[in-house]
Amino acid sequence: MTDPMRPHERLPYSPITERPALTLPGGARVAVWTVVNLEVWDIARPMPRTALTPPMGLPQLPDVPNWAWHEYGMRVGVWRFFELFRSLRVTPTVAINGQLCEVYPQIVAAAKADGWEFIAHGHEQRPMQTVADQPASIKKALDTIEAAAGTRPIGWLAPGMTQTFETPDYLAAAGLKYTGDYVHDDEPSWIKTTHGDMATLPYTFDMNDITVMALDHHEAKHFYERGVDQFAQLHKEGAKRAKIMSVPLHPYLSGQPHRFVHLERLYRYLAAQPGVVFMTGAEIYEWFVGVSRTAELK
Repeated sequence: MTDPMRPHERLPYSPITERPALTLPGGARVAVWTVVNLEVWDIARPMPRTALTPPMGLPQLPDVPNWAWHEYGMRVGVWRFFELFRSLRVTPTVAINGQLCEVYPQIVAAAKADGWEFIAHGHEQRPMQTVADQPASIKKALDTIEAAAGTRPIGWLAPGMTQTFETPDYLAAAGLKYTGDYVHDDEPSWIKTTHGDMATLPYTFDMNDITVMALDHHEAKHFYERGVDQFAQLHKEGAKRAKIMSVPLHPYLSGQPHRFVHLERLYRYLAAQPGVVFMTGAEIYEWFVGVSRTAELK
């Protein structure tokens, strides 16, 4: 059995200056890809993220305070997202654990009703390196989401973007078309697998509310300011070649009142700018397939 490919073998180096320029629909300069991450945090395990450090620095289970912090996002925060995106007619991509369909069915129903794109965020909120049978877990996530949402996801975003060297091959074997597990580019690219190429869509750490507010501990207004600056540069460059601006969100963070006001400011700002199109991951994927085929014909 041959060793699995390493990332540099799957993703050959490609300087952006040496590629044909991509063109977005309608001559837009920037496609904004909104990714809402919705998860199930198992009270029996250490929490994926914490706001409150444990007394005397000794982690204890169950971690009720930090579990409840996440639960706020599901009970309150995510509903602010629904209201905002409805008002702006923005259709996000929602990355969900398969388990979420059983634990939070009302959220799944609301996202389905609003036409959000569903992609798989693993079946459980745990690193892929700790999943004993990745193919079975990936299939379970896809089956569960399809049964609840009515469509089978074509996209994947792993919990914490974790993977083993074999994971891309398992994803392609399961029929997935794109992944957001890479932050290596401003444009989509192709990743090699043993079951054909998959697309990578430009996910981000730098416009991710976890990085900005949970890890770097910036004030909420900085998320707005960083978003405006991120957009300004991409919009400038977008005059010559299309750009993707991804905005990953978590309701226990950006759904908090003092943060949400700045998230709303950012989205109302983006919606008012010329040359902007809001796209789901599936729409970006289909566009990328189309422009790639056109480039091949040339």
